[in-house]
Formats: sequence, structure tokens, C-alpha cells
Amino acid sequence: MALKLPAAPNSSLFRQGYKLQSNSDGAINRNIEACREISNMVSTSIGPCGKNKIVVNQLQKVFITSDAATMIKEMDVVHPAVKVLVMYSEQQENEIGDNTNYVLVFAGELLQLAEKLLVLGLTPTEINQGYQLACNHTLKELGNLVIDKVANYYKKEEILKVIKPVVASKQYGWEDKISDLISEAVLYVIPKSNPSLFNVDSIRVVKIMGASLPSSTVINGMVLPREPESDVKKIKGPAKVVVFNCPVDLSTSETKGTVLLHNAKEMLAFSRGEEEQLEKVVKEIYDSGVRVVIAGQGVGELALHYLNRNKILVLKVPSKFDLRRITRVCGATPLVRLGAPMPEEMGLVDVVETKEIGGDTVTIFKQSSDSRSLTSTIILRGATKGKMDDVERAIDDGVAVIKAVLKDPRLVPGAGSTEAELVKRVTSYGEQTPGLLQLGIKKFAEAFEFMPRILCETSGLDASAVLPRLYASHVENDPDALRLGINIEADGLNDCLLDVKHEQIMDSLISKKNAIKLATQAVRTILGVDQIIVAKRAGGPQIPQGNRPGNWDVPD
Repeated sequence: MALKLPAAPNSSLFRQGYKLQSNSDGAINRNIEACREISNMVSTSIGPCGKNKIVVNQLQKVFITSDAATMIKEMDVVHPAVKVLVMYSEQQENEIGDNTNYVLVFAGELLQLAEKLLVLGLTPTEINQGYQLACNHTLKELGNLVIDKVANYYKKEEILKVIKPVVASKQYGWEDKISDLISEAVLYVIPKSNPSLFNVDSIRVVKIMGASLPSSTVINGMVLPREPESDVKKIKGPAKVVVFNCPVDLSTSETKGTVLLHNAKEMLAFSRGEEEQLEKVVKEIYDSGVRVVIAGQGVGELALHYLNRNKILVLKVPSKFDLRRITRVCGATPLVRLGAPMPEEMGLVDVVETKEIGGDTVTIFKQSSDSRSLTSTIILRGATKGKMDDVERAIDDGVAVIKAVLKDPRLVPGAGSTEAELVKRVTSYGEQTPGLLQLGIKKFAEAFEFMPRILCETSGLDASAVLPRLYASHVENDPDALRLGINIEADGLNDCLLDVKHEQIMDSLISKKNAIKLATQAVRTILGVDQIIVAKRAGGPQIPQGNRPGNWDVPD
């Protein structure tokens, strides 16, 4: 009698080569361990003194950054549970534009504490219920921690309150200069009638190598990294602009034809009609008052000749996105036909000039300060490309937080003060909750300790000595206690705390609220997984690349 080997579980359900991890095999613990790894990786980059990471992506491009959104975008994460965490973090980046690393690290802390509860015997369902109750209470308590708000979106001092802390967490030491650039650019383009219509895409960044960050400037308009095609390089005074989304040249038919010429006279007369037609079109454009022509496609040599003769500045803009932005700057309408524009189709620009900045020739479309432009540009200078890329990411976060506070202008204390208060209030709520759910609520409160602890560790302070002082300062019924946060520049324990309102270190309420909500949802999703089923990868066998010299297709 032949011995029959036991078949693999569900062998008849899936094709050969599948992988199955169930809860009984410790799938939840492995998921928590994987999420904790990426959380620990990102945690050291939080705060003004956070460390940079060098990330080399699959195209061998090198990124040196402390921005979590850039890290997770360039890292090729394959673990399915970590991918869930990354998706929630990317959602925070899409909705708010900041606090991406907050989602990752806070979720990692929650999962790490949930692992301890699992060891105690709690089920994932009980932990999830406790976390949900704690999250609801936290979101309610955050509204009671507000200490300030952005009262006027058209005052530089008001919007700097929210921009500067965000920039300082990315570019500590340069926050004053970068925040000034962002606030100036925002004030140029924020709509007077309805600030909530502010579009983050209205602020552009042009990086030009050379000089240093203090040499950066803001233009009320647009900067294009190319010079005009025409001989005219500069026009001042309100000049009329026309934008053509078609070639500025003679129109050609789709079919080909053959022309038989008998003598030189016929050859000279052959193209005269088309030349006269093109000259007439250019003359009509000139007579309509247009002095600047933007071409979305090619500019013919003959058309350029007549445009030069009429002293019209011609700029070719092959990018349809840049073409769209120029129409917003000038208020023009893109035309799909070549000819004189109607008065309502023309735009106005105060200055068009060509400048050489750091060896690069750029064309600047600038509006005067009293006229409203729908686009402003920050000309960013720097010694290296990597440094300018990192500053650009800080600018993007600073602009994005303006969009967030337009939804909710309230601000909560920064520098770990909000988290220290939440630890106290959520723990108190947990003690009043009966049953096993209070264990999950207390662990949720304990997870908030990550922010003050990381701020202490990255700034060189002793967390075990500073945190007790911070918690002791948050006494009951004292509104001034909310103002105390961690001083990362402290020399010792005597000045380890500071007044966050006086120092203008405040966080956006909606940003923090959204980050806590998304992190909790991510954790509840991961804890709710009891099986991971991975299908066999498509394609043939993978060719090992590490054991052979050179590329895999190079013969031995």
C-alpha cells in the first residue's frame, strides 16, 4: 500500500505556487514587525533636527532628504501590510501636503503597543474598538487645545504663523528666508474675493544653479527657462499679448502636390502669394496693438522675419502646461487660428524681459504689484541640485499648509505640547471607560509620547529628564500650561521648555487631526487582517543578477 502524503491546505483552491499566511502562523505579528521597520526608519527624520536619508531609487537617482513623502515615493515597498500604511501616508500628502511622517510614525507606535496587548491576550477586534474610541475622543479634545488662529489671510504676519513652523521642520536655520519667499508669493496670488479658491499650482519654483539661498527672489508672474526667438528681447509698459496654440507659420495642406515651373519668373512668383498673405496676417496682428506673441508650437522663419520687422517679441513655449500658466498670468485666451485676436482674447503684461541668471538665460513675464497675477514664481538659487530639490520640497509643504488653513484657520501648540496634553487627557478618558477597552485607549494615549521623545532624541536632550518636566508642566485647568513645549536649542534642563505661542511654534489643527485619523484607520486596517494570500508572480523564472559580472544579458 502506497503512503499518501498530506496535501497542502487549500491546494485545490489556488494554482500551484501561491503563498498563504494565516493568523495562526503569526501573520499579524509579522505585519506589525514590517510596519515598525518603516516607522523606525522615518522617525529619526522628524523635527527640525531630524536626520537626512540617502535614497537611491531603481533608476539610480540619488535623493538626500528628510521628507517622508519623498522617501516612500522613491522606495519600492513590496510588503502588502506596509503598502497599506504607505497608501494612508500618501493620502495625507494629497489632502494636506504635510505631516506625512506623522502618519507613518504614529501608526508604527500604535502597532507596536498593539503587539503588547496581543501578548496579554486581547483580540485584534477589542484593540480596534479601543483605538476607535480613543481616536474619536482625541479628535474632540483637539478642538479644545486651540490657542490661536489665522485671522487675516492677506497679512504677512498672520500667514507666517503657520508657514514658519512647517519650513523649520524641513530647513532649520533657513526658515526665516524661505518663509518670507513663500508668504510673498502667496500674497501675490491669493484671490481677494474668496481666499478658499487659492490653488497651490499658482506658485511655481524655478531652480537656477549658482549663488546661495539668500539670493532667491519672488516674481509676480512667470519665469521661463528660454529666451525669445525674435530680435526683440525686452518690452516695458502694459503690452498686449496674444497666445497661439497653433504654429505661427503658413498653413500646409494634408495632401502633397506637384508643381511644374517653366522659368525663373514663375519660380519667383510661386511663393509670393503666400508671403503676401503671411505679411498681411502679421500686419493685422500688429495693428491690433499686440506687441508680444506666445507660440505654443513652431515659429516659421518667414513669419519670424515679418514679426521682427514689426518689432514684436516672439516666445516659443512647447509645454502645454506652461502655455496654460502664461495665459493665466496675462489673462489671454489661447487661439487655435493664426490671425488678429479679438480685444477680449488679448492679455496684458507689464514687463517682458530676458535676463541671464547664473549662466542661464530666462524670460520673465512680470506684472506690477497693483495688478493681480494668477501665478507667482520663486527663483531658487543654490550651490547644488540636491540642496535646491530639498528646499523646493520645503516650499511645497509651506504652500500646501496655506491651503489647509484656508479650510480651518485654527492652530494648536507645537513642539510636542499638544501630544503631551493628549497623553494626559486620553489616559484620563481611558480610566473612566469600563472593561477591556480601556487597555486599548490607554495604549493609544501612550503612543502620543513619540513626538516629544523624538524631539528630545534628535536635538540631543535627555528624554528621560525632559519628558517628566513637560508632563509636570501640563497641570489641570491651567491655560498657560498648553503653551509649554520642548526647546530644541536648550543647553540644559533649566531652559528645556519654551512658550510656543510667544515663539510662534504652532501646528495646523486640520493637519494634525487628519494625520491622527488616517494613522488610526491604517492601524485598524492592518490589525483587521488575518490572512495574506500572495499569488505566484507572472512571467518566467527570475534571472539572478547578483552572481554574474556586468548586466544579466552580457555573455560570460
